[in-house]
Amino acid sequence: MGLLLSITSAICLNSCSTIPEGAVAVKPFYVEKYLGKWYEIARLDFKYERDLNNTTAEYSLRDDGKIKVDNKGFNTKTKKWKHAIGKAKFAGEKDVAMLKVSFFGPFYTGYNVIALDDDYKYALVAGKSLKYLWILSRETNMPDDIKQNYLNIAESVGYKTSDLIWVEHDKADK
Repeated sequence: MGLLLSITSAICLNSCSTIPEGAVAVKPFYVEKYLGKWYEIARLDFKYERDLNNTTAEYSLRDDGKIKVDNKGFNTKTKKWKHAIGKAKFAGEKDVAMLKVSFFGPFYTGYNVIALDDDYKYALVAGKSLKYLWILSRETNMPDDIKQNYLNIAESVGYKTSDLIWVEHDKADK
């Protein structure tokens, strides 16, 4: 029985983790300052954002205390805007930038702010594993020194930053 419990715990720790090993979520984190619109500067490609440019995320508080996640992007293949609404909640303490986000009912995945400037203008966000990474800005670009710092942080965690897709922002938001 003890061995079964240990194996189950080990599987859960590996599969239920919401942040990559070696990454540390920002603390203290002030969600009110994080709310609003963010432009995706770079990301690791994955199926839900494949072929998207002009990608943005807008965060606002919901009545139930969770965070509304409103993602948009322009599909370069279909030439149409794609829109997805989700929700986020804290994975633990509300002053730690470790959240879980869901776009599909009860299924949540990690959303972890691992670097953030004091003015909440630039953010480095890690997913639950080394397959998910985003560099975000309040504007459609960011200073090279901050970008390089975030790339260095990501690499120190184990991310392969040479695989990042650098997002273009050349279309008006719709």
